Amino acid sequence: MPKSLITCTCSGTQSLDVRALADATGLTVPPSCSALCTTQINQAAAAIAQGDALFCCTQESRVFEALADEMDSPAPPVLDLRDRAGWTADTASTLPKMSALVAEALLPAASAKTVDVVSEGLCLILGPAEVTLPAAETLQEFLGVTVLMDTASQLPDTRDYDVVIGKLRRATGALGQFRVVIDALQMVEPGGRGDFVLSDPKDGGHSDCDLIVDLRGGDPLFAAHEKREGYLRADPTHAAGVQAALLAASHLTGVFEKPLYVRAEPLLCAHARAEQTGCTRCLDLCPTGAITPTGDHVTVDPMICAGCGACSSACPSGAISYDAPPVDHTMVRVQTLAKAYLDAGGVAPRLLTHDAHGAEMIRLAARFGRGLPADVIPLDVSAIGAFGHAEMVAALAAGFASVAILPGPGADRAAIMSQVALANAIAGDPIDTLVTLQDISDPDALSDALFDVLTPTAPLASPVRPIGTRRQITRQAARALNSDTELLPLPEGAPYGAVRVDTEACTLCLSCVSLCPSGALGDNVDAPQLRFQEDACLQCGLCANICPEKAITLEPRLDLTQSALEQRILNEEEPFACIECGALFGVKSTVERITKKLQDHPMFSEEKIRMIQMCENCRVNAQYHAKDNPFQGNDRPRPRTTDDYLGTRRDH
Repeated sequence: MPKSLITCTCSGTQSLDVRALADATGLTVPPSCSALCTTQINQAAAAIAQGDALFCCTQESRVFEALADEMDSPAPPVLDLRDRAGWTADTASTLPKMSALVAEALLPAASAKTVDVVSEGLCLILGPAEVTLPAAETLQEFLGVTVLMDTASQLPDTRDYDVVIGKLRRATGALGQFRVVIDALQMVEPGGRGDFVLSDPKDGGHSDCDLIVDLRGGDPLFAAHEKREGYLRADPTHAAGVQAALLAASHLTGVFEKPLYVRAEPLLCAHARAEQTGCTRCLDLCPTGAITPTGDHVTVDPMICAGCGACSSACPSGAISYDAPPVDHTMVRVQTLAKAYLDAGGVAPRLLTHDAHGAEMIRLAARFGRGLPADVIPLDVSAIGAFGHAEMVAALAAGFASVAILPGPGADRAAIMSQVALANAIAGDPIDTLVTLQDISDPDALSDALFDVLTPTAPLASPVRPIGTRRQITRQAARALNSDTELLPLPEGAPYGAVRVDTEACTLCLSCVSLCPSGALGDNVDAPQLRFQEDACLQCGLCANICPEKAITLEPRLDLTQSALEQRILNEEEPFACIECGALFGVKSTVERITKKLQDHPMFSEEKIRMIQMCENCRVNAQYHAKDNPFQGNDRPRPRTTDDYLGTRRDH
């Protein structure tokens, strides 16, 4: 854990109050340097030797890493205060913001989970011969190359790389584990003099490869192809693009660490029950197709997953949660930033959540423009899509006056907008200003949009910092943000809400209870009742889909009262008394309705209709003693005795 903070004014371009910063952060802050990476490098070396310093400079982190390597010491942790706080046109004090950024930097780093991916360099090149053959000539020195051609008209006279003829039917997989299916497959059969001979065409030929270079120029082989590792695609008419793809392909050999972006808990999944489909939120959002149905739940292929995080934000049960870093680590970061800012005397902080693209925009805005306002605290996340409604309302409850989301070029804006709308509804904001999407690609425009907020929203007077699952945090934050409200209407498709039952149509068959994945719907073993606990309802729709009477509808909302945590009765009826023993069973209206429908049926005698009005025990007893007893078999044969055997001998 760092105990000292090494600051630098960067040639006097930013002002730092080291004494106030030391008081606010609790760290030792020596007098600021002005050229820590050059003429004052000896002070950097001294701090590295001490081994407990946090350097406030990321621009020259390579210099400090090289210095630490020369000293045979660990590289020091670095923090960007200059671009995110120091370089700003705002005349207000930046001390609270710097204190917040330092406090966040002192948090323990989340451990990364990875899996090794092995690529032996088996490369398949697709496209016209005039492009693929020169590409193969270039790559054959680095990779094991195979070229797939449509026809044999330009079959090369070389064995430096493999050439096959055929039509690509399908490709699956990712780096290190691609599998292709080729129809009309013909392979070269090396022989004697003359042209190469091809094998007979064969459909459904399977082949494995580690990477694919697609130079066809048509539709990509995969959805969200830019996120598919090992799949390199370029326009065959664009020479620079082709060369860039070949250069990238030449480096894709060896062992690579693939991050495990999400964690799955199949038992929590509400995708399906009894072949009835319920929740499909993650399936609808996944851009790469990494999520697929597997029976009652879904599975995530970690090799295909690109880590966009949209599934974690949308999952109503926590069956899929972002794990790079974990959700709780992001929550702690948000709460730490808010608390440190307020503790340092700041008022009404605003949170700006961004990814790597947003970090570059902030750097450019600071270097060449107005930078960020003093009350805007940037939060750099690895996947902007993983910052969902739970994180947004948690930030508002922690003391942020507003939350702005700055998506990068590859972000799913529709998915983010749905989370923004849900967060504003949960926060009780009818005009959608507490959480906003800043869809801006120009650094100066970003600064202008943030500086132009003349009357910032007042933050929560008494901030709260709840812990638990995303649903638990959302509920606690919503209660803090809506202290005078008991019921919040939510947008269609929200993962919170109530189940409405048409009691006139409901027969209390309890099919919905048997399929409910979260236990929100329950029964009563002592009486015909349908019970419901709203806090547990995922709004997956399984109950509405399975109901034979179509008596169930869903109402998206968030009940903030204590009653949402308790079971309440949605429908109940009087039980039927067994006509033999008087024991209560079933539903009286159902038994009477069935009896009425069958009383004139020729296949049901009075005796059989009476059995419908009996409990299980009495029904079995009545069947056993009936004339056409289904349990009665033929008479058992008499056991043979010694006299029988002796009598048989005498007869012969």
